[in-house]
Amino acid sequence: MNRRLHAHARLAVAALAAALLTAGCGSGATSSTTPQSSPSTTLTATPVATITAAPGWQNAAPSDFGTTIDNPWFPLKKGASWVSKGVKDGKPTLDTYVVTGQAKVILGVTCSVIKDTLTVHGRPIEATSDWYAQDKQGNVWYFGEDTKEFDAAGNVTSTAGTWQSGVNGARPGIFMPADPQVSQGGYQEYLSGQALDRFRIISMTASVKVPAGSFAQAMQTRETTALEPGVVDHKVYVKGIGQVAEQTVKGPKETSFLVSYKP
Repeated sequence: MNRRLHAHARLAVAALAAALLTAGCGSGATSSTTPQSSPSTTLTATPVATITAAPGWQNAAPSDFGTTIDNPWFPLKKGASWVSKGVKDGKPTLDTYVVTGQAKVILGVTCSVIKDTLTVHGRPIEATSDWYAQDKQGNVWYFGEDTKEFDAAGNVTSTAGTWQSGVNGARPGIFMPADPQVSQGGYQEYLSGQALDRFRIISMTASVKVPAGSFAQAMQTRETTALEPGVVDHKVYVKGIGQVAEQTVKGPKETSFLVSYKP
């Protein structure tokens, strides 16, 4: 829900769509495949006294963080869920985002575990565990993710895109500022050659209409990554809900619009 597909996931969508088309020839039956379970990627980071932030952000200490994420622009309370529908490579996508209530300790910080599952034609193509934590000032930090991609049979084909702060030089970035202002922004994540998403707030008075409703006084961001220099996304956040819309404004067409939200 919260993030544009990685470059490797874009390729996975296209590959899966082709596989589904081939499998569907000559048959009117529909079926779903549950991804086969596989061990999570093992990443270990030693707790440190000072957390080195992504470029542009001030370093922090584990003691600077709490265990609640209640930033009004990106609230991640236990049990909350978001469902969004969109289009990728001309194929319909469904994205389900759930705050699990589970925790993962990274660099001495207790992070909330969010499950993000993307499907095409009802088949999961990517499942991600995202790790977030909020500092005592109210900034929400992004500490990493564990990503798996699946083929049409539900087999894990790749874990590319997985990264964790403190491992191999990866650094956490601020995903949502405590007090968002126009022109504010920076790296949301930082791992050379793998995780370089950046955002910039371009409006605090945007209006948006999605299946879940119509909203005014929304926040609009511009998002880019050096890994895909030809792609620019716009995202819209609503206070009290979080992200409600995402649309590519430059590059291969990709959209995602909120259908339902459960606080």
